[in-house]
Amino acid sequence: MIPVLLRTLSASALLLAGLLTALPAERAAAQDAGPLQITWEVRNRFRLFREERDFLLHVENARNRSILAAEQSLELQSEGRGWARNMVNRLCIDLQGRVNQPCTRDNTKENYLTPIDHPVTVRLVGAVPVGATCAWSFDDGDGPQQSTFDCAEPINLRVRYGKQTVATVDVSAGSDPTQRVQTEIQVRDIFVAGLGDSIASGEGNPDRPLALSDEGFCFRSYLGTAGAQYYRPSRHGFKGGRACEAPDTLANWQRYSALWFNAPCHRSLYSYQTRTALALAVRYTHIAVTYLPLACTGASIGDGLLGSQRARECPPGKTGVCNTSVNAQVAELREALTAAKKRQPDRTLDLVLLSVGANDVYFSGLVADVIVDTATERALFRRSGVMASVDDSRDALARELPQDFVKLREALKPLVGGDLSHVVYVSYANPALAEGGVPCRGGRAGFDIHPSFNADPQRLARVSTFVDTEFLPQLKGLATCTSGALCRDPEADRMTFVDAHQAAFADHGFCAHSGNDPEFDRTCFAENGQSFNPDIVSAASQPMLCGRGASEYRAYLPRARWIRDANDSYFSAMTYPQGLPAASQPTDIHDATWGVLSAVYGGAVHPSAEGHAAMADAALPAASAVLGLDAVPPNVTRGFLPQLLPSGRQ
Repeated sequence: MIPVLLRTLSASALLLAGLLTALPAERAAAQDAGPLQITWEVRNRFRLFREERDFLLHVENARNRSILAAEQSLELQSEGRGWARNMVNRLCIDLQGRVNQPCTRDNTKENYLTPIDHPVTVRLVGAVPVGATCAWSFDDGDGPQQSTFDCAEPINLRVRYGKQTVATVDVSAGSDPTQRVQTEIQVRDIFVAGLGDSIASGEGNPDRPLALSDEGFCFRSYLGTAGAQYYRPSRHGFKGGRACEAPDTLANWQRYSALWFNAPCHRSLYSYQTRTALALAVRYTHIAVTYLPLACTGASIGDGLLGSQRARECPPGKTGVCNTSVNAQVAELREALTAAKKRQPDRTLDLVLLSVGANDVYFSGLVADVIVDTATERALFRRSGVMASVDDSRDALARELPQDFVKLREALKPLVGGDLSHVVYVSYANPALAEGGVPCRGGRAGFDIHPSFNADPQRLARVSTFVDTEFLPQLKGLATCTSGALCRDPEADRMTFVDAHQAAFADHGFCAHSGNDPEFDRTCFAENGQSFNPDIVSAASQPMLCGRGASEYRAYLPRARWIRDANDSYFSAMTYPQGLPAASQPTDIHDATWGVLSAVYGGAVHPSAEGHAAMADAALPAASAVLGLDAVPPNVTRGFLPQLLPSGRQ
């Protein structure tokens, strides 16, 4: 049987409805509204959200807007604090990445991966006579569930997943003939998985960004002398030692971290994968979207997708124990799908969103080579393998990545029924372009968060050219089985490829500026690369040269740049990565290693929330096409019932 949530009409509402039926003007207006139809939609259909209010916020902001325009609207509504800051605690996946089974959504326990029913709202629309009475019937094959209401009232019910429910309504209005309208309700629950690296996970965009203090926090530099110290904004609420001579524990510092809905992988609700899955649910009212995010910052094909990898950081916890390893994404997905099929044998993985390959060609090493400028740091980073050259990346692109793609396709094929067109590969964008696709000219602007950083113009131009002319074209060939890619069966092995966003990013690289950028950015992030107070005495209480407090920075306001620079990364996330090898762990929180890593590990040279929204705008049409979501809905049947005769005159 179908559980129905009944709505009770008050006596006064019924009286008012009766009076309105006597008004011919209102009845005439109703008849101009078109033929009677039953419409229905799934409620709270992005199933990651436990509460419908969170989904409705996105529905409201998506009206007649692109995903990017909706993101910008939400950023302004939240005054730059971000729409996800509270939603992150209201998900069906916990902060350790575990799926809640069951998950209580809108006061109803549901199995997240294998729902047995879905909440829907049914309405009668068109030329509904004012005050008309609707006798509803819902039948999913186990006998009809019937109820009668004023026709203006929507009906809320839960319909079984995988079964068709026939909705019938008999519309009665005074002496008019009773009209019958019928339609079929069947919810399609789409299972979407997100795989990949930091671009896929949403790195750079913590769900609840860091709260900054207006006071300074001391870091040492690698020079090791007494004067080799500098101050940058501290974390709000931190009461421990802020001077380099006053060490404190990492556990104390971590209490004031930015919040991710998965800290080990820096997964974010702002990621293009989450925004694409959410946009599917917003746009298509007859589906539900079950979304499983598995992408992880730092992932490569070998270490991340097919094998385990190191965690980015650990969420603050009572035990203080950090699990530095993250399971392989493909294995996690295979396990989830196997468990789902045990409960629902016909459950399938409908769509995979994928971005991977940058770490396979040492892209973070290229970034380090561009921005680390001082001789001491460059020598140390070269020795530790942190930096990479274009030649290193070119060699990996030619030798290793093609073979790794073969392994990845073979691993994904069984999960998508052998058809890799259901894997939507979303390519990267060149992060170093602005003003019509001209490469950024480099310099310290946006990178002066660390004294050794300076985006060297020549190294930057070399990397930008490599990305445009070699890396991105090769990725397209690998994903689409063209340009000599190793594909056993090109038709079945070809992924759906998305790169439509790249043209838009050409105006929005990390060096893009606008007069409409946030006032704090324009005032306090100096274009000459001198944003921070170099005097270690006064910087302890006022680290910004502009004289304003760092707490005024807002991570989620519209900006010309869709790529986080190092300043953004520190001000938004200030990450102290705990998943480093033991030999690389700093001695204390003022250590020089922390100073470097906290400036880049929170998302430097990664898309902002606006950038991810632009990527989602590009991915959405491809995802919709793969899923066939624009098919014509089933026909609605309408008709008149025979006039009912008064009792005794049959």
